[in-house]
Amino acid sequence: MTVIQFEGVTVLADDVAGTAGFYEHALGFEVVVRETDYVAFDTGTGVRLAVFRRSGMGAHTHDHPSFRQPRSGQAVELNFRCATPQEVRERFAGLAARGAVVVAEPADRDWGQIAGFFADPEGNVHSLFADLPA
Repeated sequence: MTVIQFEGVTVLADDVAGTAGFYEHALGFEVVVRETDYVAFDTGTGVRLAVFRRSGMGAHTHDHPSFRQPRSGQAVELNFRCATPQEVRERFAGLAARGAVVVAEPADRDWGQIAGFFADPEGNVHSLFADLPA
């Protein structure tokens, strides 16, 4: 049996336009599909990133209770690799200037990378990172 292909990540949001606008303008992803309840992006990696209305997932999953419950805590973190520590610092400053909520400034982490953490408009925390020089 072959390995199943990982195709994409969908971020569920109550404010699709605002959250998609963040991924488009703050992170610079190109929109390839824009609908009222769904926006998909070309990430340049072959992996699709999308934003979909949370209530819409309930409709597609026979009203599964997890889509009706108030959101609590972090479920997914998107990690964005940069080529160098300097690129992390520069991109992070740009994200903050374009409205990202700064959670933790870029810093050398004990796992051998520089990483900074930021939140999107729905409160999802993500990271920019790069390997530290050996």
